[in-house]
Amino acid sequence: MIELDQMKTEILTYQAPLKEVGESLDLDNKKRRLEELEREMEAPGFWDDPDRANAKMKDLKVLKSTTDGFAKLETQFDDILTLIELGNEDEDPDMVAEVRSELDEFIEEYEELRVSTLLSEEYDNNNAILELNAGAGGTESCDWCSMLYRMYTRWAERKGFSVEVLDMLEGDEAGIKSVTFQVNGENAYGYLRSEKGVHRLVRISPFNAQAKRQTSFVSLDVMPDLAEDLDIDIDEKDLRIDTYRSSGAGGQHINKTSSAIRITHIPTGTVVTCQNERSQFQNKDKAMQMLKFKLLELKRAANAEKLSDIRGEVRDIAWGNQIRSYVLQPYTMVKDRRTGVESSDASGVLDGKLDPFIIGYLKWKSTGGAEVGGDDED
Repeated sequence: MIELDQMKTEILTYQAPLKEVGESLDLDNKKRRLEELEREMEAPGFWDDPDRANAKMKDLKVLKSTTDGFAKLETQFDDILTLIELGNEDEDPDMVAEVRSELDEFIEEYEELRVSTLLSEEYDNNNAILELNAGAGGTESCDWCSMLYRMYTRWAERKGFSVEVLDMLEGDEAGIKSVTFQVNGENAYGYLRSEKGVHRLVRISPFNAQAKRQTSFVSLDVMPDLAEDLDIDIDEKDLRIDTYRSSGAGGQHINKTSSAIRITHIPTGTVVTCQNERSQFQNKDKAMQMLKFKLLELKRAANAEKLSDIRGEVRDIAWGNQIRSYVLQPYTMVKDRRTGVESSDASGVLDGKLDPFIIGYLKWKSTGGAEVGGDDED
């Protein structure tokens, strides 16, 4: 049957790439490490140190997900070829739809696993802390900030990740001036580091009585949530620490005490805030963690004598510095100026369908990352 023969040709194109993915995953070492962890879990006293035990459980879960995922792909590959052979022998037209469904599922899971091989940087497996800040433009930019916050929370929901707000400052009339939130899930930082930079929106403003098009900008900084303390010396004299009463959700205790923390690193002007934890000490620890990572990024950039790793942090929140444009009028288009990835489904992207852009970035970064540029300007 022609349709089945075409699908056989299609599945066979994945034979060599599937083998390459398996080699890049270093599966033999992962299986050995998995066996070691399983033996450690069976040992008496494993849970005597809960933090250490939880860290090992997390490692085990990641290793098992990778090894099981690849084994499943190999089985699917063989099963699809078997189905095609049976379909051709029986000349059963009903097999076409079944094979197509199995093949589509295989391709989707293959792409997901292949992308995981690109998550090889130091903190990729960590949870992610995102910080959105509205640029110039008043209420319009604050509304854009709230739209982006919704976009990332919807993306997290699609992934099965959880979101925790650490700090939020609402706009004077509408929207959000700034929000810091944590996304918890496997490889959250590895995926979301692609989003760091300035995001540009073009639309008919709902806040303009003359229905004019407006351009708004919001910056996004992305940091990993670090379990360990970074080895960075910070002079207490260089810090200004302000406490204030939390304004967001969090219960009676949080709203009645001055537990929120704002830390300013005076030499660099770096500011971090946290108000979600139950005590001032916990908020300070979280804020110091974020500050140390930001200072580490600055140090790395200074040592390399370039700013490429922190462009999203130091660029002005304005036209020409955006990593991605979201155009809602006079046409709909989302385009990443770094990778050239684009989508006409702007509403879908703003509803959390970010994977094509994230995957495009990871592929682009793995090949050297030369910026494409060329936004569709109007």
